[in-house]
Amino acid sequence: MTLKEFFDLLADQPLLLMAYFGMIPLTALIAGFMGKNEGHLSPWKYLYSALIYLICIPGIFSITLNVYLFLFEKQSVFNADIYTQIFPILSMFVTLLLIKNNVSLDRVPGFNKLSGLCMAIFATLIFMWIIDRTRIFVISIVPFYYVGILFIALLLVFRFGIGRMFNAK
Repeated sequence: MTLKEFFDLLADQPLLLMAYFGMIPLTALIAGFMGKNEGHLSPWKYLYSALIYLICIPGIFSITLNVYLFLFEKQSVFNADIYTQIFPILSMFVTLLLIKNNVSLDRVPGFNKLSGLCMAIFATLIFMWIIDRTRIFVISIVPFYYVGILFIALLLVFRFGIGRMFNAK
């Protein structure tokens, strides 16, 4: 089974996807009402951690897939599948906003690891895009340590940007 066949299988059963990506924000909303101002305490923070992982892994994968399809495969935005390419991202942002209303994301176990994963993926995609758009003779003239420095700088910029996005008050 290829990845395209898997996504086609998922798109053929949108009710399952809508149930999954609808139940996680709903659970975060209910947990926000039940544990108001207690999100940093032990049972709630582990529930939030599980919810974040359950929604962010498919959301991050969907964002990465979209970036790949739009930048490298030149797919039209009009051909994007709503259930597998858009709905996971929307559900991820809604869930993170609901959780952030009740607890600081710094206090949720494992959230820093997900933001680090996002940074590494996006820096790698930007690095691959730059290499894809650059002529090969330009890369051979530039010393390799410049490329490495550029990659590390991109990692730092994304780390700073994501940290500012979720920690701004």
